Amino acid sequence: MKIWIVKTPVEGANKGVAMIQQTLKDRHEQAVFGLATGGTPQTLYRLLSASQLDFSRCIAINLDEYVGLDQENPQSYAYYMNRYLFSKKPFQQTFIPNGMNRNATVETQRYDQILDRYPIDLQILGLGQNGHIGFNEPGTPFESTTHEVQLTESTIAANARFFAQSTDVPRSAYSMGIKSIMAAKQIVIMAYGKAKAAAVKKLVLGPVTTAVPASILQQHSNVTLIVDEAAADQIKKGKVEN
Repeated sequence: MKIWIVKTPVEGANKGVAMIQQTLKDRHEQAVFGLATGGTPQTLYRLLSASQLDFSRCIAINLDEYVGLDQENPQSYAYYMNRYLFSKKPFQQTFIPNGMNRNATVETQRYDQILDRYPIDLQILGLGQNGHIGFNEPGTPFESTTHEVQLTESTIAANARFFAQSTDVPRSAYSMGIKSIMAAKQIVIMAYGKAKAAAVKKLVLGPVTTAVPASILQQHSNVTLIVDEAAADQIKKGKVEN
């Protein structure tokens, strides 16, 4: 695992842009990107939107979507992606789980077929305070593919700031599974702020355990972790590769 400790999220986002640019070059502008949502990647998407990079021959596959929210709902991840990236940087194709499909078996199988058809070249991830990646909460099997997740109270609380009140936060979501994420050729995971420090330590230095879903990234051959000083606080005393 490569670890970059940056001064600010903007510096971290610029490193992410450089990696995306290199992937575009390596794939002759025809890359498949796995994309995340939430607060962490917003700066990255802002920089991409302002860049000269061309994604018109690329494919985007998002990690997850709330069950019960349609793409016009301002809190849906489809709405988020259009607002922060897709409306400014069109892709050849974009895929997001359909939160309005209440048949979880049909929807998750559909998404697994998309992932089989379009192997991801570069996957962008954020890191939850409890070590989740995507909506793969602690206890999720490492062999999981796309599935419906019942969100934990800590994840609901973390996402409540985006809703008028916590009771409005959906209680489940469709998410790529951990096996799906690990299939990406390259992974970039970003974490900023003191609140993420404990999760970063478990990701980098802790045992590989389903209690910390992100810990499985230790076993991936091409992972880059981008953290600021606050998020890196608990790994600076440990043995890490920079």
